[in-house]
Amino acid sequence: MDASAQIDELISAHDDWRGALLAQCRRVILEVDPGIVEEWKYMGAPVWSLDGTLIVGNIFAKKVKLGFLWGASLPDPDGLFNGELGGKQRRSVEFAEGDDVDEEGLAALVREAIEYNRRKGR
Repeated sequence: MDASAQIDELISAHDDWRGALLAQCRRVILEVDPGIVEEWKYMGAPVWSLDGTLIVGNIFAKKVKLGFLWGASLPDPDGLFNGELGGKQRRSVEFAEGDDVDEEGLAALVREAIEYNRRKGR
């Protein structure tokens, strides 16, 4: 089964707010750049990559987490990062039930992550 189908299954298996929220975030992420690739890594997690890993997604009992691999190096003018704030590399956007997705802010973070990967690769 390919990665996109596995992500579909993960979303379908969570037929509550968590699946819906991950589906919304996935749509926003994929709309940023047609070159973004979906992968299934790290013992069962959706991963979005372009010129390297951008985001690792996870569904937990009480939250949905989008972990930006190089988040500590990204500007976050909308203040979306609310997890893993003490680390030197990663940052995450974590959603609880009832949280809204700032689609424009999320798309901006994804664009910054792509640009970071491209700069890092040079």
